[in-house]
Amino acid sequence: MMSETALRDLNLPPKSERTNETSSKDILAKPYVEPSDENVGEKQRKNTVSLVEPPVNGSEVGHSGTDVVVAEVEYIESDKLNDLDDIDECLKVLLDGLGSKDWVLLCDTLNNVRRFSIYHKEALQDMLDNVITLVVKALKNPRSAVCKTAIMTCADIFKAFGDTIVDSLDPLLVQLLLKSSQDKRFVCEAAEKALIDLTIWVSPVLLLPKLQPYLKNRNPRIRAKASMCVSRSVPRLGTEGIKDYGIDKLTQIASSQLSDKLPESREAARSLLLELQTSYEKSPVLAPEQETPSDEPLVYSWEQFCESSLPKLSAQAVLRVTSSITQEAPVSGL
Repeated sequence: MMSETALRDLNLPPKSERTNETSSKDILAKPYVEPSDENVGEKQRKNTVSLVEPPVNGSEVGHSGTDVVVAEVEYIESDKLNDLDDIDECLKVLLDGLGSKDWVLLCDTLNNVRRFSIYHKEALQDMLDNVITLVVKALKNPRSAVCKTAIMTCADIFKAFGDTIVDSLDPLLVQLLLKSSQDKRFVCEAAEKALIDLTIWVSPVLLLPKLQPYLKNRNPRIRAKASMCVSRSVPRLGTEGIKDYGIDKLTQIASSQLSDKLPESREAARSLLLELQTSYEKSPVLAPEQETPSDEPLVYSWEQFCESSLPKLSAQAVLRVTSSITQEAPVSGL
């Protein structure tokens, strides 16, 4: 009987204790409950994403449990972030805030990193390596609110700094691939969006070598996300860029994903092969010199190119895909 009473008291503290509590840490911590399943996480995500403006009065956080939750897990889109009020002061405390164990302060500081990236990226340049190290740490945080805010921070960093972050990209990339492969939908969606931004703002010549190792990762979900990134990144090379990078190398990469476990990988590979075939036909590879001289240089057809560049079975798989797509194309245009 006593154990049941103790349990009830633990789960339902007296109202007087809740309202008289003066510790801001306790006030902030108690109302927040991590989503325990996908439905709860999705409901929370929808509630917070719909709010694009910050709270009217941040000092009134403790008036109700509902207000606290909204203030704490609000995810503000980049175009809704206001500029910093005091740039110098925010810069002074930025690294300390990113290293804080107070997760509410950490989320606020991550949003300030986003503001710096959008409005004052030059002020962040000298400490960018340290900032990225701490953002990676935040990506590993078990609290979903911190994790998602860190993911959104990555997207803004990619857009602001582009190719200049390539040397620091590896730890960010592995975490984003992991987060985009997990079951919490609202975290997964944010990570997928950040990976799309990555393929937009970082040059494919620099990004593709970073992605390639993950195409062989043991985790099939990570392979799938990496394959999708490769498929999105390659078209940005253009016809000449694909030729310079090595169309044979890219064809080998795509063919290796055709037999992958997950349909996302296979679909990304098919999309990439179609892009490579289109690019190849604009700038085909010359065939080896023939013994019989010819007025015009001979070129390999796409089929001949695949057969000369890939193992027999891989070439057959690639040609099945590209020939079926070619045959379906006129039908889809009717």
